[in-house]
Amino acid sequence: MTSTSRTPTHSATVRDAPSPHAYDVGLLLLRLVLGLTMAVHGTQKLFGWFGGPGIHRTGQGFELSGYPHGEAMALLAGLSETLGGLGLALGLLTPLAGAAIVGVMINAIAVKWGSFFAPEGIEYEVLILAAAATLTLTGPGRYALDHYIPVLRAHRLVYGVVALVLAAVAAAVVLLIRG
Repeated sequence: MTSTSRTPTHSATVRDAPSPHAYDVGLLLLRLVLGLTMAVHGTQKLFGWFGGPGIHRTGQGFELSGYPHGEAMALLAGLSETLGGLGLALGLLTPLAGAAIVGVMINAIAVKWGSFFAPEGIEYEVLILAAAATLTLTGPGRYALDHYIPVLRAHRLVYGVVALVLAAVAAAVVLLIRG
């Protein structure tokens, strides 16, 4: 009798194995969309670009939300969004870039807290926070400038965890200042 067992051949196993490049391309897409979206939001706050309010009007909005020194807080949020967004898009210092976005989103969620769903809900902010936290924990993938920085080339989970703790502490400090 002959055996009819089905053992995969080497070529079938290699063909069916997941491509590591697929993960890297997926991370690149997420980084570009999230990073550039956040960078645009930041430049709206800082410079009034893309139809944004600029630093003075954004500062007034921060004061109406209970933050003291509205323009300083608008500057902090605008720089965090712009630099964090550009860092994510480029895959440069990804754990810190992601943490900057996470910190801003923690504050946005705290200020808007109420309904989860649109039009006045927090689902957009939660989605941004989750995407930024994901990139902070996973790293930027192979197609990133971090790949050329020796200490960040092999992303470690601990880098992401430390960055997220830093984001949470910084966000808590800002919220305590808000009162």
